Amino acid sequence: MGDMAQRQRIRASTAGLTRRLVTATFAVVVATACSAPADPDGNPSRGAREAVEDYVHALNARSADGLMSVGGVEDADWSRQEAERVLAERGGRGWTVEEMRIAHDLGPDIASVRLLAEDASGRTMRDTLTLTRENGTWQVALFTGRPAEPGKHPAATREPGS
Repeated sequence: MGDMAQRQRIRASTAGLTRRLVTATFAVVVATACSAPADPDGNPSRGAREAVEDYVHALNARSADGLMSVGGVEDADWSRQEAERVLAERGGRGWTVEEMRIAHDLGPDIASVRLLAEDASGRTMRDTLTLTRENGTWQVALFTGRPAEPGKHPAATREPGS
């Protein structure tokens, strides 16, 4: 009778261990699926890399439309003016990407990119870009002058009481 009781305790212990192992495995699978990148090949940087390449192409082509597209903004007076300002500074110089380092420090949908490019005359451009992925599309955060939506006010930038 003692052997039978011992076998039952071993079976109960083994069943509990099996349940915990299955639960832990399930948790890992769910966590992995939730954090998986949206890129079809599983590379979280592929789409970000393409967005930076599109940015450089828009600069070389002096394309305000291209900058607005890669920046994910609508074609409006403010965005066109900002795109033209960027193009006046960096456009049409024949940039070639020499190095691109992409980091996903804040999650799979935000990337910081260190870009090193050289123009046709040999001058270098070093830039750090921020990219965000919205609805599966990577956008370069180029545009800072977006007007506040009607009925909303931009955040204050001065100290309270000053």
